Amino acid sequence: MDLILKETIDSLGREGDVVKVKPGFARNYLLPQGKAVQANESNLAALEKNKAIIEARRGEEQKQAEKLLKKLSGITLEFVELAGEDDKLFGSVSVNDIYERLSEKKIEVDKRNIFLPEPIKTLGEKKVGIKVGFDLEAEIIINVTPQQAE
Repeated sequence: MDLILKETIDSLGREGDVVKVKPGFARNYLLPQGKAVQANESNLAALEKNKAIIEARRGEEQKQAEKLLKKLSGITLEFVELAGEDDKLFGSVSVNDIYERLSEKKIEVDKRNIFLPEPIKTLGEKKVGIKVGFDLEAEIIINVTPQQAE
């Protein structure tokens, strides 16, 4: 089934793209959620008419994503945690911790865009990906050091 995307969907494409999807995905998700419309003659004509507006919006989104990418590149977040034997943490560093630390630095990202497969439970440096835009991903370094005994 051919559809015109009304918003950018990571797994499919960007706003204004004409994509081919399975009918069930279209019927059960994309169309009811208002994320796409059928690619018929009238909708394709409306797409052509609004192409300039969509391209301008895409360009602005791309600029914002590149700006955020520059801001995030090279950032190292330091976490001081209690650790036991074998450099294992008593707690962990999670997506929420990373999000809060970025917010403290006045960097706003969506929590869902922080790619941390599982919480960090060991000392050392880890690289974490953050999705900043369509096909753009920044990489930050998380450095976990042991808390000194008092």
